[in-house]
Amino acid sequence: MPVTDKDTADRHTGVWPVMLTPFTEDLEIDWSSLENLIDWYISAGVHGLFANCQSSEMFFLSDIESLKLTRFVMDHVDGRVPVVASGHTASSPNHQVEQLQATAETGVDSVILISNRLASADEPEVVLLERLATLTERIPESVGIGIYECPYPYKRLLTDGVVRWSAQSGRYTFLKDTCCNLDTLRRRAEIVKGTRMHIANANAQTLLPSLKAGCHGYSGVMANFHPALYVWLTENWQAEPEKAEVLQQYLSTAALIESLDYPVCAKDFQRSIGNFTSDKSRTRPVGSYYAGHYSATMQQMVALGDALKSRLSLSAA
Repeated sequence: MPVTDKDTADRHTGVWPVMLTPFTEDLEIDWSSLENLIDWYISAGVHGLFANCQSSEMFFLSDIESLKLTRFVMDHVDGRVPVVASGHTASSPNHQVEQLQATAETGVDSVILISNRLASADEPEVVLLERLATLTERIPESVGIGIYECPYPYKRLLTDGVVRWSAQSGRYTFLKDTCCNLDTLRRRAEIVKGTRMHIANANAQTLLPSLKAGCHGYSGVMANFHPALYVWLTENWQAEPEKAEVLQQYLSTAALIESLDYPVCAKDFQRSIGNFTSDKSRTRPVGSYYAGHYSATMQQMVALGDALKSRLSLSAA
């Protein structure tokens, strides 16, 4: 498939939050809170949304819930920003095809494959490539495809060969990169250059140097706290390099909050600003989060970011 001007445009650059799924106290999807979340992301200036992903707790959703979630996001976004989505959780190949084809039919910009669904931890690259090629053929050509190196249930990093195959196939638009290694990010940026494939770094600590190396944006959990700061960084790092360096230092440190019972810490924040009515999660119990300093530490992290935004006069954020 030839690469066109439309394919190589900036559609898959910038900030793509990994969307949370709000739940009620009874652990049902809270659709009203999800509307609030979507509008909050978009008001922060994000460039796209990654729906039905690990942060959405997709491995803890039924297929019916998963598809309903993606459709709801598409309906409420209503074309304001592009949306990519996964829901690729099944083990059997036939079930995977059903999931991916159903997601493609929702009208998403790209269907995101999960790298650890393509091969088990002890299977070699050749097996992964064979399954990747098969799934690629089964996904309608009307929709783009992406890959996410999801860390659950195990983390399967892509080899340079797999990245190259995906980029050169002409079908792939999006790589949610979780390698957290700047040398690897540099190689990948070089591999995808001139193709449709864009690299969205999930790791805040390497974000600015990865942008300098040719990567295209950010798609990580911290966009659930301060997406506007990431928007500012991705849009202004070249024009205002000194401010960008200071902001990168803050974002790198602030991202350590992920270790404090994410996604509960993010849901606690969303509740504190009025977007969510509950902090419930299907992936982990909430109680331990409030047993110590976690909630207070999260709020201090947010407050410091607000202060830095003011001090640096990040008007676009």
